Amino acid sequence: MTDRRSAREFLALVTDDFTELPHPEGLAAPDGPLGWPGYDAARARAAERTGEEESVVCGTGHVAGVRAVLVAFEFGFLGGSLGRRTGDRLEAAYAYARAHRLPVVPLVATGGSRMQEGMLALTQLQRVARESALTREAGLAQIAVVRDPATGGGWATLGAGADVILALPGAQVGFAGSRVRPPDADPSAYTAEAQVAAGSADAVVPADELRGTLGRWLRLLTAPSGDPAPVPGPLGARDLPATGWDAVRRARAPGRPRAGAYLDAYFTHRVALFGDRCGGTDPDGMLCGFGEHAGRTVAYAAQTGTATGPAGYRTATRLIRLAERLGIPVLTLVDTPGAANDAAAERQGVGAAIAELFAVMASVRTPVTTLVIGEGGSGGALALAAPGRTWATPDSYFSVIAPELAAAILKRGPAEVETTADQLRLRPQDLAELGVIRTGDQMFPGTGDRRSGERM
Repeated sequence: MTDRRSAREFLALVTDDFTELPHPEGLAAPDGPLGWPGYDAARARAAERTGEEESVVCGTGHVAGVRAVLVAFEFGFLGGSLGRRTGDRLEAAYAYARAHRLPVVPLVATGGSRMQEGMLALTQLQRVARESALTREAGLAQIAVVRDPATGGGWATLGAGADVILALPGAQVGFAGSRVRPPDADPSAYTAEAQVAAGSADAVVPADELRGTLGRWLRLLTAPSGDPAPVPGPLGARDLPATGWDAVRRARAPGRPRAGAYLDAYFTHRVALFGDRCGGTDPDGMLCGFGEHAGRTVAYAAQTGTATGPAGYRTATRLIRLAERLGIPVLTLVDTPGAANDAAAERQGVGAAIAELFAVMASVRTPVTTLVIGEGGSGGALALAAPGRTWATPDSYFSVIAPELAAAILKRGPAEVETTADQLRLRPQDLAELGVIRTGDQMFPGTGDRRSGERM
């Protein structure tokens, strides 16, 4: 369990200039809308104990230089529960954010909906969900910080519904609160660490690092740009491969620069988006996040040279959709022998995950730049490539299928694999001639920049 700071103590942790927003006031029936005996007395005791009049404190403040609307839950006020007045405050805060084009930062610590208001309390989740959806449609970022505890509808709306989710170490996080879980439930499944491992949150951040981390995210997600991301320069071989098999051997060489090296060289700093929000992660197959390049924000989705799993494709889709909403250009790095093809991948819907990524790449409005940095293995690689805006390094290849598999399908022996590689026309210069990739002095000295066809 983390220490439970009050709402205002937590606000002071992330900003020095918090200014509370005016909150709507309305007449309340004695003991609430259900006439719950003792409800008014319970609220009065909570107010005396916490100094607050409701379970949320809403206002504005600068986090590392970026102004945002901050919504802090006061767990000491009836367990941070949501009632009608809570919904009024949240609705007003989100409306203010949209009117002033500010990102929203919910600092969530809640046990869920307020029992004493019954279904009228539960329906506040619909109000919150609508405000979040309107804010998303307005192209404004929502970055949640989940504290201890973050359970029930508060987690399922303000927390899990945010674009980016940061969590305090050891925080209790989950839809089911501690008093309503099965008696034999594993408590470790209801933690911040478990939510990150399941792809339902992006990172666990210690309290003393929160201001800096939150500030980096806010700076990156509030800097839209209409210009495409520049193509990274090649970090490996500069001369073109002589044969198709030479291209394959280069791309598979253990010492060839991988995604991490390209991202480190390209970005001044970057933050990682983690997980597909469907219970899956693929940290060994796909790296996603946002970074700063030449003073502006660029989103990235990068394959790592291994087979990409369903969660990797879904995380890339999540990344590209978020970048599109926020008006941020995207860089994708293609490097995979192909999509994961084992039984587990099929059970996890690898085909549907690839289809979803193809669809988003075909329709995305923010500019996408693609560089093939290694293996371009079939549809599992093509799904991450931008139609008409793909380049390739001299130590890469792109093929309809791996040469060995092509030979096997054509009933050719092992001795014919190298010949098959040549026939597939998979070298970077072959791809340029076929109009599949773009060229330029950066990749192919002396060629200038030639655009490929509109479709790959």
